[in-house]
Amino acid sequence: MERSPLPPPIVHAGRAAIPVLLSVPHSGREYPQWLIANAAGGRAALESLEDPLVDRLAWRALARGIGAVIARTPRAAVDCNRGDDEIDPAVILGAGRDAVGVRARGGLGIVPSRCVPYGRIWRAPIDRAELERRVTEAHRPFHEAVATQLEDLAARHSHVLLLDCHSMPQRSGQAEIVLGDRHGGSAAPWLAKEAARIARANGWSAGLNDPYAGGHIVERHGRPERGIHALQVEIDRSRYLARDMRAPGPGFDRAARLLEHLAVGLAEALAAADAIAAE
Repeated sequence: MERSPLPPPIVHAGRAAIPVLLSVPHSGREYPQWLIANAAGGRAALESLEDPLVDRLAWRALARGIGAVIARTPRAAVDCNRGDDEIDPAVILGAGRDAVGVRARGGLGIVPSRCVPYGRIWRAPIDRAELERRVTEAHRPFHEAVATQLEDLAARHSHVLLLDCHSMPQRSGQAEIVLGDRHGGSAAPWLAKEAARIARANGWSAGLNDPYAGGHIVERHGRPERGIHALQVEIDRSRYLARDMRAPGPGFDRAARLLEHLAVGLAEALAAADAIAAE
């Protein structure tokens, strides 16, 4: 089967004086036929890896002029929230005997090898050349776009913020929103606490770094010592999707408002911190 290229991300340049950028790495839905053909469970298995419709949750923030980088390539093809060294030998030929890192060992490397509830994803592994094509076509452009947009913001503001947007399955006892800052490594610690306060003020229960402390995106782009902060935002998908976990549910606009309020509220908090520091 002829191999069509993977699509690069959509980039919405910020149009407002708000030093915040959204990234959405796991909502891509453009599945090429060659990818589906290699899926043991068909397209449904690949779709199970998505953060469904998180890209559409960003609409209110986009309407305020906040910028965003949104992956179009599905996570099943290449995961932009993994480093290019997180390689699972179950899916990449010649990767060696051992997976690199806990996530790759669990089947969620840069090319996932397993998913719930389908188990093994692929009929056949891919070679290093195919991995490099996927990185070149989709993974690298995503990160270059995030870096460019953040640098543009940093040229105009003392402090800027990346909100990396995801969804998570519902679990008993887990908060509706989980904020990850790599335990203070990707953002100033007070910023995650302020994000949690904003979420709670909007009627959401919020947790910090448990069970999601942030992945490759916030680790790679968060540089709080340079005034570039990055927070991962995980939203309980049962709070915004219908019962089929694919279509928008009755809480969809509430979740969209949350992302808007987080972006605007945290921008105001950064501006206030700057004003205090300048006194």
